[in-house]
This record gives sequence, structure tokens and C-alpha cells, in this order.
Amino acid sequence: MKHNDEERISRLKGIVAAMPEKPGSYQYYDADGVIIYVGKAKNLKRRVSSYFLKEVDRFKTKVLVSKIHNISYTVVNSEEDALLLENALIKKYNPRYNVLLKDGKTYPSICITNEQFPRIFKTRTINRKYGTYFGPYSHLGSMYAILELIKKLYHPRTCRLPLTTEGIAAGKYKTCLDYHIHNCGGACIGRQSLEEYREMIDRAREILKGNTREVSNHLFAEMQKAAEELRFEDAEELKQKYLLVEQFCAKSEVVSHTITDIDVFTIDDDDNKRNAFVNYMHVTNGTINQSFTYEYKRKLDESDEELLLQAIPEIRSRFHSTAKEIVVPFEIDWQLPDATFFVPQRGDKHHLLELSLMNCRQYRIDRLKQSEKLNPEQRFTRLMKELQEKLQLEKMPYTIELFDNSNISGTNAVAGCVVYKGMRPSKKDYRKYTIKTVDGPDDYASMQEVVMRRYAHLSEKVIVEPSQGAPEAAPDLIICDGGIGQMHCVAEVVWGQLDIDIPIAGLAKNDRHRTRELLSLHRPAEWSEKTIEEAPYDTVQLKPEDELFKVLTQMQDEVHRYAITFHRDKRSRSALHSELDDIKGIGPKAKEAILKHFKSIKKLAEKANNDEGKAEIISILGNSKGQIIIDYFQKKQAETPTES
Repeated sequence: MKHNDEERISRLKGIVAAMPEKPGSYQYYDADGVIIYVGKAKNLKRRVSSYFLKEVDRFKTKVLVSKIHNISYTVVNSEEDALLLENALIKKYNPRYNVLLKDGKTYPSICITNEQFPRIFKTRTINRKYGTYFGPYSHLGSMYAILELIKKLYHPRTCRLPLTTEGIAAGKYKTCLDYHIHNCGGACIGRQSLEEYREMIDRAREILKGNTREVSNHLFAEMQKAAEELRFEDAEELKQKYLLVEQFCAKSEVVSHTITDIDVFTIDDDDNKRNAFVNYMHVTNGTINQSFTYEYKRKLDESDEELLLQAIPEIRSRFHSTAKEIVVPFEIDWQLPDATFFVPQRGDKHHLLELSLMNCRQYRIDRLKQSEKLNPEQRFTRLMKELQEKLQLEKMPYTIELFDNSNISGTNAVAGCVVYKGMRPSKKDYRKYTIKTVDGPDDYASMQEVVMRRYAHLSEKVIVEPSQGAPEAAPDLIICDGGIGQMHCVAEVVWGQLDIDIPIAGLAKNDRHRTRELLSLHRPAEWSEKTIEEAPYDTVQLKPEDELFKVLTQMQDEVHRYAITFHRDKRSRSALHSELDDIKGIGPKAKEAILKHFKSIKKLAEKANNDEGKAEIISILGNSKGQIIIDYFQKKQAETPTES
């Protein structure tokens, strides 16, 4: 097998050695004689030989070379011809390892039919034999605005009648509602001649091409002529049409009236560099009349220049563009026939480049949102990977735990722990902690107590039975709801006392108590209280509009809500606590009856220590519960020291 492979490579190198050092296109074939890759080159011999060098380090290129069994090539006169030939062969053979343009059939186009009396309508089906197509339109609002303008200006017919001049002369057709409401000129009954109708369609065609300024100038000239000839009604009608075109132009993206006919191309990559997005904008008479973004899937780790160079001829042919100038974001070392590449550094063309790139990025974001809507796990995985990269973690943080304290001047001190798994809250794993060993408002000491109770059973240094609801394994990340101080006190317990290797991060806040940045603490090689306090940390700046920032803020709000809610519940129970709750045998109903009748505990205690009051208590509660109350308060009075 190895011998056969060496023989194959040797034979291919022989073909390459005989290739000319001229521009052209080359084709690679697999064992079945099928074209699997088409390329172009300014120097065929030099370009093709680069695939068979030992130092080729791209994995996908090595895979391609392993499939090649034969090579053919075509020599052309110039590099421009090589580019066009490559494009034509790719469209013809659809090779497996070439980047292929994803089709835009889901976007509608506008069709002008080839009928004797053409119709104008939107469609998603392209059949060049049926008519001329303009588009596709990625923004439906723009398409409907153009159709509405054409409808108001020229009133093209909307019926599907097979109109012919012979049929009209024979009176075969009848008018429809559109004619009676003045949305159609009535060509079907001879109210509009074939010449008038076709002239109207030609004007509509100019609007679809983006030549709205020419249409506007024509209408203005016609209006002036009608006014000079004293045809004031015609002049008023032309004026209204002229204003319609002007309003439409005002709503369009006008860059500069000095820019007449150019193409603009930009390219952007997704996060993993597997897909690329190429935006195309066509500018006519200073107005953007077409903007569309195509998606490419990289097959051989192609560079941005290689992808853009392949996309430009393909997209220009789809839109039938003949623009002589092509604006691109970087220098391209190739030429196209009858067109030049230009990289603007400033001015209107640079603004166009920025606008195109903005459209490109927005399309990429929209595609990402669509895919994540269909597969939510993809979004959560992306956020975990992003957090892993920003904190430089060894593994993806699937399980994240956050802590927060809550107390008022040290009273009813509690803490909450919330758990996120896969960037989603795992509420069954939430835990509440009542602070037991800390007196007064000491947030750091309270945090250390909770962290010790949470993770002590996971440490080999401490022998302790896990409490109910304790985690079976250490989390992938601990996030402190505070700055570097809280991170240090948590690290002192986790890294120092327990010797558990859990990454620790913190969410720092600004003076307005709003989250501003993410902190990442680095574990020292050796532990001591001093080294923990001096442990270095990184500051990760987050933009408020970033999705990761929003998710981390939601986590922070969630742990704060959880701790505050627990503290309020505990404080409420403490405020509602009564001395009657401490008397064994007295339930809620008995307590309610006592307070309803005696109004206060003090009055009840007085009644329990005199004969008349005892009888009253027993009459309210009965012998058993009444005697419990009497015994409790008599014992309490006996134990209370009297003043001398």
C-alpha cells in the first residue's frame, strides 16, 4: 500500500515537472476520474508543485493530495483569463474540495416577463427563459418599496391574461377591478398602446437597475415640457410622480452623487474560521441599490483573499454587474478583465466599505442566532468556551457555583449557593446556609465558613462526612460575588486549607455597585496565608453588550436574589416568633386562642399566677393545655430573681 502511494506521488510529480510556467487553470482527479478540485495560477508549475512539498502543514491540503490520482491543466493568455476559467469550471463540475457558494433561492427576486405586454412581480423561482430577474433581495422591505414605487408610477398590469395585440383588436379581453380604481392603464382593451406600455416597462426596468436619478431627471424634463405647452393637468400628474421618485431616493442609502457605478465586497469569518461570509453591494448613481451576503464553507483552510477572489466573479455574474471599479478591503494580487480593484483609505468609498462589513457581520450574527434557536445547546457550549478562553481554564466550566452573604448588622446572617450546569441554573442543587460560627457583620469570615462546609468532604486533608445535599464532585469554577478580597478569602479555604484545585473568579463592581469586569485568580505554587494574599490575578474587560457579560450578570443577580430571599424569610420568622412557640404542647390553634382572648403574653403570665386567672385559662384552653400554660409561667416566675 505504501509502495503504491509512493508510486502515485512520483507519477504526479512527473506531471508537475512538465507543466509550463504560465498562467492557467489546473484540475485534480480522483481514482474514478472525477474532478475533485479546480485551481488557478499565475505560474502553473510553481503553484501545483507547492501541493507536493514535504513541509505542507495544512491537514486538509494533505487529505486532498492523498486523493489525487491525475492532474490536467489549461494554459491561458493572462491571469484574468485564469480566474474566469477557474470560475467557469467550478460552476460546471462542482468539485468536492472547492469552496461552493451557498444558493440564495430562499430570497425573492423581481421578474419582468418576456411577454408582449410584460408583467412585473416578485418570485422565488428563477427561470431565465421566462423573463429578466432583478435581485435576489435579502431585505424584503426594500423589494416591496421598489414594487410599490413602480406600481404608483407606471401601473403595470397584474392580471395573468396572455395579452396580444391581435387579441386586444378582436376584443377578447375585459377590464378588471384594477382598471376601474386607476391601478392599470387598460392595455387589455386598447386604452394603452403597446408602445406606451413598453416605454413604461423600460422606465421601470431602469428603477430596478438602480438608475432612479435618470428616471427622476426624465420626469422633471417631461413636467417642464408639459408646463411650457400649457398642459397643466399632465404637468401636475408628472410632478406627483417626480415627487414619488425623489421621496424614494431620499429613503435610500445615498453615499455620493459622484459615485456612478461600483461594486463593493467585504469578507468576515465566524468564530471557528470554518465559514466565511462575503457581502456584495452595488452602487449606482450614488445610491446602494443592492446588498446581499453569501456564505462560504472552507474546504482547504482557504485564506480570505482566496475566498474573496473566488466569490467576486461568481457574484458579479449572478447580478450581471459590469462595474469597472471593485472596492475591496485589502490588496488582491490578481486582475479582472475590464475591472480594477481599489482599497479606499478614506472618503465615501471607505464609508461604503464599512457599511458592507457591517452588513456582513450582522448576517453572521443572524445566522448564529438562527442556528442557536434550533439548537440551544450550541449557544450554551459557545458561552462556556468563551468563558474558558477568557479565564484560561484547562477545561470547559460546565458546573459553576456562586456564593453570596446576607445579614443586617450581623443578625440573621445567612448565605446562598447557586449552581449553574451548562450555563443554566440547576435549582435542585441550590443550597441555603445559616451562619453558625461568626458573630457580627463579617462577610469574609461568613464566606469562609460556608465554603468550608460546602467542600470539606471533598478534601483529603479534612476527614468529615458530607452533609445532606453536598456536591458529589468539585465544581469546574467558583465565582465570587465581589472583588479580589472575597476571591482571596475563598482561595484561603479552597486552595489552602482544603487543597482542592478549583479555579476561582470574581465579578468586580464599580462605585455605583454595577458589574464592570471579570477577575481571574492564579493559584500560587506553594500555599501560605501571605502567598494567597499576594496571589496574582488577571482583569478581563467585558463589554456590557456582550452576551457573556449579560449571562454572568444574570448569575450574579440570581445568587444575590437567592441569599436575600432566604435572609428575608429568616428575619420574618424571627419577627413573628412568640414565647408560646417555645412551650411544648401548645400548637398554632391554642396560640391563636390565647392571643385572641388575652391580647398579650404579659397579661397571660399574670393570669397564670392567681386562682381566678387559672380558671379563666382553663375555660379557654381546656384542662390539659390550660395546665401546661399555668405550669410554664409559674415555673418561670419561680426562677426569676426578685429585687431586694
